[in-house]
This record gives sequence, C-alpha cells and structure tokens, in this order.
Amino acid sequence: MPNRATLTLMAIALAYFSATFPALAHTGEGYGGGFVAGFTHPILGWDHVAAMVAVGLWGAFLGAPAIWILPVVFPLVMAFGAVAGIIGIPVPAIETGIALSAVVLGLMIVFALKPPIWMSAVIVGAFAIFHGYAHGTELPATVNPFAYAVGFVISTGLLHLAGIAFGLLIRWPAGRVAVRGAGGLIAFAGIAFLSGVA
Repeated sequence: MPNRATLTLMAIALAYFSATFPALAHTGEGYGGGFVAGFTHPILGWDHVAAMVAVGLWGAFLGAPAIWILPVVFPLVMAFGAVAGIIGIPVPAIETGIALSAVVLGLMIVFALKPPIWMSAVIVGAFAIFHGYAHGTELPATVNPFAYAVGFVISTGLLHLAGIAFGLLIRWPAGRVAVRGAGGLIAFAGIAFLSGVA
C-alpha cells in the first residue's frame, strides 16, 4: 500500500499537470513555441537544475510538511519573479543569486540543517525570485508568455520531484549518506557557477 510520501508526490504531480495542460490548449500556441521554450529553459541551465533538484532533496530531507510545501512555494514565487523580469523591474545580481541558491541549498543538505518550516520556505522563496527573474528576462519575443510560463513551471516541478524521489533514500543509512553527498555536489556546482568555472 502506498505510503504518505508517495501519495503526496503523486498529488503534486497531478496538480501540476491538471492545472496546466488544459489551460495551455487555449493559448493558441499548442505545445510548441512558448511551451517548449519555457519547458527547456530550466532543464538546459545546470545552475537552474542544481537548485531545483536541491529544493526537492531538502524537502525530502526535512520530511513532512516541507516535502510538499517547498516544491509548491518555489514555482509560485518563481512565477512572480518571472513577471518582474518580463515587465523590467530591476533586480540586481541575478546570476549571483542563482549560483548562491545552489551553494546555500546544497549546504543545508550537507549539514542536515532543519530550520523551522517558515524559514525554509522563505529561503526557498527568496532564491526562487532570482530563478524566475532569469526566466522572465529571457522570454523569447516571438512566443506566448503564458505558454512559456506554463512550460518552465512544469519542468521546475519535475526537477523538484526528481530531487524528492532521490531524497526519499534518507530512510536508509546509506541513502542518507548519498543524499548528503548529492547536497555537497550541488554546493560545489554553485561555487563553480559563482567563480565562473561552470
């Protein structure tokens, strides 16, 4: 019988897909154009991938309710950051903020830090602004902004789910080591992004 964490993961995935795919059919773009550009934008940027997987990993490490709150907070706040980027509200140090998100979230996992849920949500939300802003400023001029946003929200959710799935290994001692090791790799990648190596 499925456990609570599995049911939560399934509910999150269903919420993403049921809320976004039907709406996309009314954009006039189909599944190409804006959707594809938005969907691939986070996946093709290793800095985005590292941080978004880290959100899922950290949520799994923290357990309920963080395992589902953090992957919901991130895309919601990210959408506001994207709007800020699209309309041109100035936000400084975007690339630095994105790189720092990988460093900070990776270190949270490495050191098994478990702040209160509200603080975890604030940390994740703050970094989501930088990621969303980057998505918004890189919106191609020829695509539908709504389809683009739907695309990057879905791919972000899938990256979170990948992190959660791997993070569930913490139930076993070796899995806990593997998850903390993954956090170390994410933090190291963030340092590489900051230094310009990656």
